[in-house]
Parts: sequence; structure tokens; C-alpha cells
Amino acid sequence: MTDPLQLVPARTPPPADFALIRAGIPSPALNRFLYTAVGGDWYWVQRLAWSHEQWQRYLERDGVETWVAYVAGTPAGYFELEGQAGDNVEIAYFGLLPRFIGRGLGGLLLTATVERAWAMGARRVWVHTCSLDHPGALPGYQARGFRVFDVVHTEEDVPDEPPGPWPGAFLPIARLEPNG
Repeated sequence: MTDPLQLVPARTPPPADFALIRAGIPSPALNRFLYTAVGGDWYWVQRLAWSHEQWQRYLERDGVETWVAYVAGTPAGYFELEGQAGDNVEIAYFGLLPRFIGRGLGGLLLTATVERAWAMGARRVWVHTCSLDHPGALPGYQARGFRVFDVVHTEEDVPDEPPGPWPGAFLPIARLEPNG
């Protein structure tokens, strides 16, 4: 996106028990939890080998922000923004925990993500996705007004199955109802 007016806000109103809170103190444990909880089913493996110190250095950088969405006090998803040169803001990571997928929260959270990126003074807001992400990732970004800028074909070595939120915890799409 190159203009705030390109954002197509989600039409779903937030649940009454929804809260979006910035993690104002850099916390490697929190960000690693969110990274594995959201990305564990989608081959997010790049940061799994990061040490506590690597996480800390990254999170303390100017322009890096983490925001956590809660439903009824439970973490439901998050986004991580990274301010970059030329007043670009990258949505570095974005997603929902498995229990909250399919409940209309993705568009709501992405709308808040893009609004925050523009509030950081962005001239361009961008995100990258790939065929290993949730099948709704690209359509979700496009529904909010993003357009494809470039397509790159690469091959990556990935495990036979997504790593899950912790070693050995892979659960194929276990979705629970709110009171389940």
C-alpha cells in the first residue's frame, strides 16, 4: 500500500471482549511464544534458532513494535511491525493462534495492523507471504487493499511437517469452539 486510503477496513465489529495492546517492553519470551503459537502450523522456522540475545537485539531496534490481540483475556493473535529506511513499514509477522482462526478476527486485526503502520509515519506499508502460509493469507491481504508487487519463485528446505508450537506438538488443524 502506498496510500492510507487504499485500506479497505474489515466490516466485522470486534467482539465485546476484544483488546489490542502494544507490548511496550521488548520481551524475547513473548515474541518467541507468539511466533511459534501462530506460525507453528505454517512452517515459520527462520527464527526458531534465534538465541535470547538475538531476539532481544531485534526487539530493541527503533521502529520494531509488537501488538497482541486478546479475546476474553487470552492471546488470539499478533502483529509485528518493522519500520525501515525510506519510511517503509513492513508487517514482519501477522497471524492468529489456531483456536481463533475462522472467527472473523483476521480482517479486524489486519485493519488495525495497517492503521498502526500508517500511524508510524509510513509512506509505504508492505507485507510478504508465501505458499507455506495459511491459505487465506494472500486473499486476506488483498481484501484489505494490498496488491501484489512482485512474485518470486524459490525453493526452501522445510521439515516434512510444520514444527508446531514446540517440538513434537504438531496437531493438524485442531480447531476448538469458543467454549470447547
